[in-house]
Amino acid sequence: MPKQSILILDFGGQYNQLIARRVRECSVYCEVKPYTTPLAELKAMEPIGMIFTGGPNSVYAAGSPQVDPEIFTWGIPILGICYGCQLMAQSLGGRVTEAADDTAREYGKTETYYQTDCRLFQGLPAQGVSWMSHGDYMERVPDGFSLVAHSDACPNVAICDEARGFYGVQFHPEVNHTEHGVDMIRNFLYRVCGATGDWTMGDYCRTAVAAIREKVGSGRVLLALSGGVDSSVAAALLAEAVGSQLTCVFVDHGLMRKDEGDEVEAAFSRWNLNFIRVDAEQRFLAKLAGVTEPEEKRKIIGAEFIRVFEEEAKKIGQVDFLAQGTIYPDVIESGAGDAAVIKSHHNVGGLPDYVDFKEIIEPLRMLFKDEVRQLGRELGLPEYLVMRQPFPGPGLAIRIIGEITKEKADLLREADAIFRAEIAAAGEDRNVNQYFAVLTNTRSVGVMGDGRTYDYTVALRAVTTSDFMTADWARIPYDLLDRISTRLVNEVPGINRIVYDITSKPPATVEWE
Repeated sequence: MPKQSILILDFGGQYNQLIARRVRECSVYCEVKPYTTPLAELKAMEPIGMIFTGGPNSVYAAGSPQVDPEIFTWGIPILGICYGCQLMAQSLGGRVTEAADDTAREYGKTETYYQTDCRLFQGLPAQGVSWMSHGDYMERVPDGFSLVAHSDACPNVAICDEARGFYGVQFHPEVNHTEHGVDMIRNFLYRVCGATGDWTMGDYCRTAVAAIREKVGSGRVLLALSGGVDSSVAAALLAEAVGSQLTCVFVDHGLMRKDEGDEVEAAFSRWNLNFIRVDAEQRFLAKLAGVTEPEEKRKIIGAEFIRVFEEEAKKIGQVDFLAQGTIYPDVIESGAGDAAVIKSHHNVGGLPDYVDFKEIIEPLRMLFKDEVRQLGRELGLPEYLVMRQPFPGPGLAIRIIGEITKEKADLLREADAIFRAEIAAAGEDRNVNQYFAVLTNTRSVGVMGDGRTYDYTVALRAVTTSDFMTADWARIPYDLLDRISTRLVNEVPGINRIVYDITSKPPATVEWE
């Protein structure tokens, strides 16, 4: 691990992961900890600075998240964001109240004015748009603090005590809507905390390989390889560390995209590891026969995957370590303290009981998705695997509406391949974050040649997003959509109608099922 780290204290805000990502983008390592973490544990991290996140509570409300005042005596800089700013003010002798009128409440994009002699805003424009989201008001700031930013409605948008290195902002510098927000975070890290930027993926890769070798020793490691980015990078990292001591079980359920199974197998041919590819297409399709309900499809595929993996694991014999591709958002989102539980991820919600192992290894546990991709490149994985789009565990099963058959899966594979190829050829893959085809259960009348057809409708889905919590439908050029549509109806038998999904998330989800 790097010598320097920033501690992010989580008060349940919706942008907390984004704060951590912004810090790491500045080449500074950080960890997110719940505000309930014992002081001794926080101090043991020896952070060079702390960031208090936003949160949904009011600092003056009974039972609201608080911190031990001792934190303010450690002698390290602190940046408070939104709730974190108000908590700092309240804890150090200021007063926070509910805004008396709408002029003190601020939401959304707000014109803001900064004092650029403050280290937080040095080198930045004196005026810009910030993203506000607060209904409380700092009626009185603590002794020793100065007002260093204001808006037309609020005189205390930002406060600071430069002598102690304490800074507070009522807006969210971590979101894209705040102009120069990342530069403010960088100023805090480098100008205030004295960061040197020792968080690089090359260093992490070398350190992680050495740590895995030390932990595993002469033991054997088993990994369920899905072909997704996380499990593939975990496999590559483990292979680099322990080589033939690693066994990867790749369960090919027959519901992957065109050629993906072969691509995954080819990607790992460079390492001296035990790669087991299980052709389970017929087995999965038999289990799914006649099933149309999406959640039932998911449960069947998940349960069958475990059974297949268990059978292969038993053939291997004694395993010392079970490896998983858990990444940092999985850990954070699984919930801690009063932070909202966004999802209960299978990798961190409970350990499997079908493999006899001594310990679990999660080599990507402290990495965000973009860092996982960087690590994959460091390890020499091909770009098509490193930049693989999000793909649901059940695969094409939940992109086929209604009953699943091999014929439908093959049809969708071809349609999806054409769609993705045309998007890439037009260079739109740089503008669109996820794009795929859906085989609907709708059949309609068409005319091809001199005859009538009664074939399937394919829906195309493409979205732009920064975090997949929200997403906007992609404005693909009409001539490109026309070319895709023409190819699909001419080259894929069984399709005679193409529709394009122009619904954003919310109200829709990215996937159809």
